[in-house]
Amino acid sequence: MRAAAGLRMPSTSPSRPRTPHDDGIGARVAAIWRIEAPKLIGALVRMLRDVGLAEDLAQDALVAALERWPSSGVPDNPGAWLMTTAKHRAIDRLRRERLHHEQAAALTLALETQLQDAQRAPDAGEPALPTADTMDDDLLRLMFIACHPVLTPEARAALTLRLLGGLSTDEIARAFLVPEATMAQRIVRAKRTLGEARVAFELPDAAGLAARLDSVLAVLYLIFNEGYAATAGDDALRPALCDEALRLGRILAALAPRAAEVHGLVALMELQASRLRARTAPDGAPILLMDQDRRRWDRLLIGRGLAALAMADSLAGGQPGPYALQAAIAACHARAPEADRTDWARIVQHYDALLASAPSPVVALNRAVAVSMAHGPAAGLAALTPLLAEPALAGYPWLASAHGDLLSRLGRHHEAQAAFEQAAMLTRNRREQAFLRQRAQASAAAASR
Repeated sequence: MRAAAGLRMPSTSPSRPRTPHDDGIGARVAAIWRIEAPKLIGALVRMLRDVGLAEDLAQDALVAALERWPSSGVPDNPGAWLMTTAKHRAIDRLRRERLHHEQAAALTLALETQLQDAQRAPDAGEPALPTADTMDDDLLRLMFIACHPVLTPEARAALTLRLLGGLSTDEIARAFLVPEATMAQRIVRAKRTLGEARVAFELPDAAGLAARLDSVLAVLYLIFNEGYAATAGDDALRPALCDEALRLGRILAALAPRAAEVHGLVALMELQASRLRARTAPDGAPILLMDQDRRRWDRLLIGRGLAALAMADSLAGGQPGPYALQAAIAACHARAPEADRTDWARIVQHYDALLASAPSPVVALNRAVAVSMAHGPAAGLAALTPLLAEPALAGYPWLASAHGDLLSRLGRHHEAQAAFEQAAMLTRNRREQAFLRQRAQASAAAASR
């Protein structure tokens, strides 16, 4: 995870004119939609083989609910109501457009048969939702489609938040600090790309599942990281993105309970999220890990994270993956009641294993910081120095920041000042810029003494 210090996304609420009979129904519809939208879109994708059309029909069902429920009341089973309404809209759409002629006719007949069967059920007014197994398959299929490798990482993240998070285009745009029009184009292009690539709307086979799962996990990791350490803007954190990534990760863990790395990623996110309240001061300034008030760490999330890590370890058979190894590092911090009781030697061992299984310059940088804590700043600087010439880290502010920290700890304050100033110029997050400039000023003051 990036070491750094929130744009808060508003709760999802479909826009609509208020009516005299509202009585809070708008808020209830928003909450219901957040829960039911992924199931609804997943089921429609299975039937229609078209992500864009499925989302349009789901939105049509939402509009119908907003029109009818203020006067008729929210049904006892709102999910079933939305599903039935969406299926009727699908039939009408297919009839009207005569999509693919014979194929459309066959699909229309199949949908009509499903509706007739549901309406013959004991409670015809509230037809039953699909079985739990079917819904699980639909959600898992939708997650794999939204995170398909044919899309760019940014497009995967946007489509995942749109289809599975139930967030509006405006909310996603604000979360990633881009104009709404830009985000709308990104989502439209993602849907078009899926269609042009003729992506199969089925779960991959066992061999393809593991490869595609990496893409899904990478998207959730990207979303969480952007919330945990915002790359740009005025806020150091965006807790709403962390919450959304955690929610989707927990869903994925329930849908793929035997996948060790799914539990490893969930463990990592739970443990990292446990620190969110302690990572910023009241004025929004970031607080370094070693300076955080650990009484503000969320013990419930830590407990959940440790349980998920134990599950990942039991499934991995002694061969933990990269997410589980990062979670093990986070667990070392979580288990330390005080900063000076952190088992840094153990953390270095975990980084050694992580470098062996998933080598990267960022992992090497984090290992150098851990070495400095376990064996002193001189040892850390020796491990970090080769990375100063690493092209992949040329614009990475946290290399310069870590370099400045080690130089400061060694009493080389003039050099530390220059390193912190370089880090401040590289970051696009204004909170982090202010924090790094303060460290540069402190180094300058120490050098003048």
